[in-house]
Amino acid sequence: MIHLPFYTEIAERGRAAYRASDSNKPLIRVVVCGSDHANKTALIEQLVDANSETPQSHYRYIESGTRRILITATPSENTLTEALILSISSADIAVLMIDARNGVLSQTRWDAVLLSQLGIKNIVLGINTLDLSGYTKSAFDKIVSDFNALAGDLNFSAVTALPIAAFKGGNIATTATEIPWFTGQTLLTALETIQLDQTAQEKPFRMIVDSTTDSGATGRIVSGTVAPSDKIKLLPSIKESSVTEIKAGHDLLGSATTGQSVTLSFADPLKISTGEIISAASHPSEISDQFRATIFWMSDNELLPGRTYGMRLGAMTAQATIAQPRHALDIDTMDEHAARTLEKNDIGVCHLYLDRQIAFDPFAENRDTGRFTITDRLTHETVGVGLIDFALRRAANIHMQALDIDKKARSELKGQRPAILWFTGLSGSGKSTIANALEQKLHAMGRHTAILDGDNVRHGLNQDLGFTDADRVENIRRVSEVGKLMVEAGLIVLVSFISPFRSERKMARQMMGDGEFVEIHVDTPLEVAEERDVKGLYAKARSGEIKNFTGIDSPYEAPQDPEIRLATTNQSPEEAAEDLLIFLKENGYIGS
Repeated sequence: MIHLPFYTEIAERGRAAYRASDSNKPLIRVVVCGSDHANKTALIEQLVDANSETPQSHYRYIESGTRRILITATPSENTLTEALILSISSADIAVLMIDARNGVLSQTRWDAVLLSQLGIKNIVLGINTLDLSGYTKSAFDKIVSDFNALAGDLNFSAVTALPIAAFKGGNIATTATEIPWFTGQTLLTALETIQLDQTAQEKPFRMIVDSTTDSGATGRIVSGTVAPSDKIKLLPSIKESSVTEIKAGHDLLGSATTGQSVTLSFADPLKISTGEIISAASHPSEISDQFRATIFWMSDNELLPGRTYGMRLGAMTAQATIAQPRHALDIDTMDEHAARTLEKNDIGVCHLYLDRQIAFDPFAENRDTGRFTITDRLTHETVGVGLIDFALRRAANIHMQALDIDKKARSELKGQRPAILWFTGLSGSGKSTIANALEQKLHAMGRHTAILDGDNVRHGLNQDLGFTDADRVENIRRVSEVGKLMVEAGLIVLVSFISPFRSERKMARQMMGDGEFVEIHVDTPLEVAEERDVKGLYAKARSGEIKNFTGIDSPYEAPQDPEIRLATTNQSPEEAAEDLLIFLKENGYIGS
């Protein structure tokens, strides 16, 4: 997996050449796209061989006459990957290669749409292998015309078309004498002279903290420049100071700029956390915990709205709940359409809700502080990449109300320790029967309880939900929120839900305090639960009358380490309830 921007690999593999470069030259990032037959690698080698001694690397460094250039090529498959999205979304200019023998292909449209969606405004159209068609101008003109028709609604600022010969080096760093009808610039000249709206070096100062020191922080500068005496703001902790010293290794610097990894020392003692963003005090990053974002989904498993995923922006992590997409994009037609979820290779606009505030910039203003990765919290697999559009206004207008009576006061009044007892298991395992028996015992002891039962809740709070994976996730999310409120009221809450997915049970646990979530696996084999079939549901599922039935055509992920496991094949509901009562007494939830 790749989580790092271009200059990080350069710092690792080409550090000597990079440090020796002229820091006054602007740094631009270039990505080369196109099909397997477009000779992307050959093109890069021609540029690098002519301009640099940088060691072989996935990202190549070029020291040109007017700019420092970092360049890489994308994979050629029509599928979203983390490497593909991060390489494009980090770039300032894209070179889109087209094989003159094949012309504009579906791959070309795929690349062009991705470039547009990922914020690329400047395109160099490299029309290659014209030598195999006699360097005819008509072939070149037709491809340019076809691409302009395709790209008419993609909002590129400029498209510069060049005939090139990637293997021979024609029109790359030197003029191709074989193409007398073309009097324009070479590719290298184009990369040196294309006017960008604003280079990363010209944007407000941003540095992402990788580690801390006694007097400051070490990290990589992702935009702008910094010098001693500059005022800075640390976010999201909202602390301010000024820079006293800048070092690169042991070297003391008079200033530092985009792409450099440096250590900053500050005039004031600051408590700094890894992942925080150091900003120019005059133009700081924003902070929020709610966003609208464009999400590129790359997992074989669909997005489940309401599920909590891991989020990483720079070096800062959070837990993110993703709402149902506002809409998705059809890459073939560029039309927006309604969507309940996102599947592999889908692009959608969603709202995200985080468990903490993070510092950020909208992606349109800063690629590195506006882009994040999404991970599955159980497998840690990267499942998507997101680009922040803006913070939701409601995030700034909604605040937690301070209350004088808290959970501790309410639970002390009731003489009990509040908690959620989460019963999970297959349909027919006996969850509700055991929960009901336990509540009777607690009630007889004068304890304050409530039951949230799966069937009962679906008659009211969750009556709008079905049984798809996405609906099951939302079902558990809502119940978890209600259960949390009941625990705040000082109650012992018995939650009886199949709750088939570990991820949602983990989410419910993380919403609670230490010891406030007790997972109870009512462990009944499928064949036994099916034999009982008290409600006749298994028979209907087997006959196809019920779809997405847990254990039949929808999975059940059994708990791996529950607090309690009840084997109902050799234990009655009454005996199970008695065992749970003993557990509650021994662990201080209720008195004797």
